[in-house]
Amino acid sequence: MKTISLILICACTLTGCSRLPAFLQPRPDVAESRTDGVSTDVRPKERPAAAVPATGARTVADFDTLSAEEKAAATAAPAKAGGRLGVTVASLGSPSEPGLWLKTPLVTSEQPGRVVFAGSGKSVAVTLIPIDGPATGGSRMSLSAFQTLEAPLTGLPQIEVFTAS
Repeated sequence: MKTISLILICACTLTGCSRLPAFLQPRPDVAESRTDGVSTDVRPKERPAAAVPATGARTVADFDTLSAEEKAAATAAPAKAGGRLGVTVASLGSPSEPGLWLKTPLVTSEQPGRVVFAGSGKSVAVTLIPIDGPATGGSRMSLSAFQTLEAPLTGLPQIEVFTAS
């Protein structure tokens, strides 16, 4: 009798698993559900499209999809100096996310910015993306930004973060 009960419980549990992927999907109606004019949409804003690494990418060069011209434009001196946000320790972010970006707790909204790596003396324009955590927490930087700054990919470089204006 115990065996039959156990089999029935397992069968009922497994039938619910077929609906699990739909359950995990975000509801598209959540952003429009408020009537007081306050947006509850927390999805990230669209950033300029960057070349996505090839499906079979395996090397650093495969994942770094920025052209030399794009890197040169990003390293050009800014027209106007921005405000200093602070210093953070950066680790390598997901190499499959293309572009020049820094995910950091130093900002509360997505905005253009600039990072400076004292080890090489180079700076690069990036998109600053907020993440949860204390301002003293670490940040994640894109592979292209690491390479443009000539920072060690396996290290945890300290970088200085500035707003764009």
